Amino acid sequence: MSKRATREALGDEVLSLGGECDKIYVIDCDVSKSCKTQAFAAAFPDRHVNAGISEQNAVGMAAGLSTTGKIPMVVTYAVFGSMRALEQIRQEICYPELNVKILCSHGGLTPANDGASHQCVEDMGILRTIPGMTVIMPADYHSARRLIRAAADYKGAVYLRFTRDAVDDIYGEEETFEIGKAKCLKTGKDITVFANGDTVSIAMKAVKALEEEGISAGLYDMHTIKPLDAETVRRAVRETGRIITVEDHNIINGLGSAVCEVAAEMGRGKVKRIGVRDHFGESAPYEELLRKNGITWEMICSEARCMMGRGV
Repeated sequence: MSKRATREALGDEVLSLGGECDKIYVIDCDVSKSCKTQAFAAAFPDRHVNAGISEQNAVGMAAGLSTTGKIPMVVTYAVFGSMRALEQIRQEICYPELNVKILCSHGGLTPANDGASHQCVEDMGILRTIPGMTVIMPADYHSARRLIRAAADYKGAVYLRFTRDAVDDIYGEEETFEIGKAKCLKTGKDITVFANGDTVSIAMKAVKALEEEGISAGLYDMHTIKPLDAETVRRAVRETGRIITVEDHNIINGLGSAVCEVAAEMGRGKVKRIGVRDHFGESAPYEELLRKNGITWEMICSEARCMMGRGV
């Protein structure tokens, strides 16, 4: 199975969209090399702005451009795009309901050796609380390209999160995706697993291993955590009653919390959250950080066995 960082898709799809639509603008924050937008800047210099290390100003520029009918895309690291520019995103984009896209690489633990300052494990939780914001994390290269394109067509504010490190390719080039609609990768009778981003491939290994143990586990790629595909969650609660969520994010206010909210309103089902357990990251290889936080296929299997009453 091949591996690519989803930030590669960011660069490729933005370049493709730029060639198709002259309303597409890119506003970089001095990290175009890391975020793969150098090709767009070279091809369309009149539609590219480097705001420098000034995310607040980048968001303000994007807001202004959107009022003239442009489709601006602010591109930076997740830790800066979600927190340094948060006030401007809230006040200047979401409150006036403007059509701006925030595309952020280096989400979650994938900045790895850069350490806690660059590992953004809070972003999706923060931004899903802002009214009018759509929050997406694609699972692989092809889904990232499709979801960027869908976001460009969507009217409103969208936050998309991408990985720095390579993740497994899962989908084919012709696969289709819909914002707000989970992608079913496998059905199951005993357990339902919801994952997003880089954890989808991890969850795929787990459901395969569980099948060999006689546990039927379903798997959904919940690429959009806002608006959440609540109907799919409700169906899983009704049909299996046992849910495991997996995310490269703080378990507080991320995918796990969103799924728990649906289950709690139903008053039934059991949910186990796997993710970063409310602490900052540290400098280490990406795979080691995932293992240290229990974001592994082995942990998913262990939790599934416990839910089924089979011990660890």
